[in-house]
Amino acid sequence: MTAKVGLPAPGFEVQAYNRDKDNTDDQFSTVKLEDYSGKWVCLFFYPLDFTFVCPTEIVAFNDALDAFKERSCELLTASTDSVYSHKGWCDSHPELAKLKFPMLSDNSHSLSEAYGVLDAEKGLAYRGIYLIDPTGTLRYLAVHDLPVGRNVEEILRVLDALQPGQLVPCNWKKGEETL
Repeated sequence: MTAKVGLPAPGFEVQAYNRDKDNTDDQFSTVKLEDYSGKWVCLFFYPLDFTFVCPTEIVAFNDALDAFKERSCELLTASTDSVYSHKGWCDSHPELAKLKFPMLSDNSHSLSEAYGVLDAEKGLAYRGIYLIDPTGTLRYLAVHDLPVGRNVEEILRVLDALQPGQLVPCNWKKGEETL
């Protein structure tokens, strides 16, 4: 199954790395999309651990975690790296050490392939981002080329536009009139 807007998001069950709420203990767990049933999910892929653009994005999403939580939206990030690589990267990077959402491991590349972001030749994922509604329907997707970081504020704007289920004009921002 390939991810398509308006259809159920591809389900998954993968290993994840996360820090506990106090950032004092490493945790490895299994994460399933169905674990988030009834909530919005923002799933974003990045190419590789130990790179230059990727931590700027992950830190920006982490800094905006409260804004996503206010919208009942859970954050998940994924790459084709192992959970051990995720742990090593977070241990070595002071800002990533504060990460408060799961880093999914897609060693098999099946998750990246299902969401249409896998560059099989390079063995990594493009910068894909997906908003999945509480029923599991994919409502938004965007894929960026490897060197271009994403704008977290734009993702929050799109989430704000999708949640009320109304028509919104170009450049709409939360609090403005809908159509």
